[in-house]
Amino acid sequence: MAQTKLQAVGLRHEYYQPRTGGRLLALDQINLEVNEGEFVTIVGPSGCGKTTFINLCDGLLKPTAGHITIDGKTVTGPGIDRGMVFQDSCLMPWRTVLKNVIFGLECQGLDNAEGVSRAMGFIKLVGLQGFEEHYPHELSGGMQQRCNLARALTVDPKILIMDEPFAALDAQTREIMQAELLRIWRESGKTVLFITHQINEAIFLADRVIVFGSRPGRVKKMIPINLPRPRDLSIKRDPQFLKYEDELWTLIEEEVKKTMLADQVVQNINK
Repeated sequence: MAQTKLQAVGLRHEYYQPRTGGRLLALDQINLEVNEGEFVTIVGPSGCGKTTFINLCDGLLKPTAGHITIDGKTVTGPGIDRGMVFQDSCLMPWRTVLKNVIFGLECQGLDNAEGVSRAMGFIKLVGLQGFEEHYPHELSGGMQQRCNLARALTVDPKILIMDEPFAALDAQTREIMQAELLRIWRESGKTVLFITHQINEAIFLADRVIVFGSRPGRVKKMIPINLPRPRDLSIKRDPQFLKYEDELWTLIEEEVKKTMLADQVVQNINK
């Protein structure tokens, strides 16, 4: 039986709006689990609370109700048990690749010879061997995200949380990075929770795709992806892959239309 790594129970989050004095319900009754070693992707229409959920998982926000646990321990704030990879690489421009990757270990007082060796191992894993002394401005966008990924992995997190990490990349680089991420995931054995707007990216990467409904975000459906591993990019032309893509697009389209209809009703009322 698979061991649960991350669990969200009755999760609800509201944002206070100072200008109006009101509250915006972003997430409501989120219940889901991510198992040990699993690669789970989350998709949904814009504004459905995907990034809010990720920030709750990372401890950057506190839920209005419910809770999130990692290995049974409630998340109360950021911690080294989670490695976060954002859309932007967030590298420090004055530090080299090695110095960026080892930063998390420095914060723990582990930037010794063993720490450098560990950092160098992950630099090699993500394909940046030979670029240890390069600065971020000397790297391509894809290489910067490889560096960001190595930095997250070096602290040995229990779960890797990724918020649209390839969104800023060109289409070709994005495809290559998807394949590379699966290789790194397979070799590192980490649990991954990955947010994306791109449907075929979600399918290609995942063991399971979780679809969020329109705001307030709820789990609309969980879809197991029964495609063989290891996967290469050619699987995106497989008939079963295309069936998953059609199913996901239909689910998201339903939510987008629902939101558009609700907005139209509000506009008519306010006329």
